[in-house]
Amino acid sequence: MFELPTLGRCFSKSTMWFLKKKHAHLEGLLQKAKPVHLDQSSRILILSDLHMGNGGRLDEFRQNSELLKTILNSYYLPEKYSLVLNGDIEELFKFPLKSIAAKWNHFYELFQRFEKNGFFLKTYGNHDSALLEEKDYQLASSLVESVKFHYGNETLLLFHGHQASVLLWETYSILSRSIILFLRYIAKPIGIRNFSVAYNSRRRFAIEKSIYEFSNQSKIVSIIGHTHRPLFESLSKVDFLNYKIEDLCRTYSSTEDEHRTEIGRKITLLKTELDACYKKGKGIGLRSGLYNRVPIPSVFNSGCTIGKRAVTAIEIEGNNIRLVCWYNGKQKPKFITDDDHIPTELGSTGYSKIVLNEDSLDYVFSRLHLLT
Repeated sequence: MFELPTLGRCFSKSTMWFLKKKHAHLEGLLQKAKPVHLDQSSRILILSDLHMGNGGRLDEFRQNSELLKTILNSYYLPEKYSLVLNGDIEELFKFPLKSIAAKWNHFYELFQRFEKNGFFLKTYGNHDSALLEEKDYQLASSLVESVKFHYGNETLLLFHGHQASVLLWETYSILSRSIILFLRYIAKPIGIRNFSVAYNSRRRFAIEKSIYEFSNQSKIVSIIGHTHRPLFESLSKVDFLNYKIEDLCRTYSSTEDEHRTEIGRKITLLKTELDACYKKGKGIGLRSGLYNRVPIPSVFNSGCTIGKRAVTAIEIEGNNIRLVCWYNGKQKPKFITDDDHIPTELGSTGYSKIVLNEDSLDYVFSRLHLLT
């Protein structure tokens, strides 16, 4: 007779084996990461998931390329930011590198100009890992798998994020040639979207959860891309809206009557946006108050540059870290933020920047240590 308890024990051992393997892989990234030391003068821009193609109709980078070129040239370069591109910069699943470089060579030159501000680094993701086999790749000298920012005695580990899915990544490594041929010559011509974790909310959650657990265990902050979902202090948009509503409800009870109408209006707007998230299926990700009852600020995600008419990014400036969004200033943004974070227009470019969330690194690490 079969014994269910034995089956359960086998399943537990198998689960533990996968968890240990995932964490061992991430620990390897931490140990061999390129070190960069932060100080009060540090200014770093982190972007991920450009998915640059050949400029044709299936090139997802095309719609925001002018926006990105403008903010790099007109804001981040003159403001003396260093630049880190965190994986999936080229879309090598669908396009050969030669066609990408031919179309976007001026971006390669623009990226390299950031070296004069301090440094330019580029990690690789699952969609551009084939760059490791390219002998004449223009940005080869800047290519690393992970970066380790030292902030005093604390560590921020930057990597793309696909490394947290061990089974998927190892399967891709074995079948990569077949996958690329299928996407380029079958899926691409008929307009099928990328086979990417970014389009599967359950897989996104599993990867983020794995990185979250590793970060808490190691008492570090991880900065990732890969899932295309902006995260600040481990909070998804749904979680952020919930916390914001709760905070305003607490404020309402202790506020003078003349200010309660305005607080009520803000709560109504936030509830409307929250309802829209759930209707669009965005509630499944970091659900149930995140991974624990108390969110630990150990995972940040810069989002992507192929959002609908918008680019999200992470900035590190001195002892502050912030999640920002750049968008076409002529179009009303569909997000809510704090009143002290109002859109700032970039000269006469037509583009605007808004800070979605911001905190000090000292606070982030204090909370990380106290809650883990």
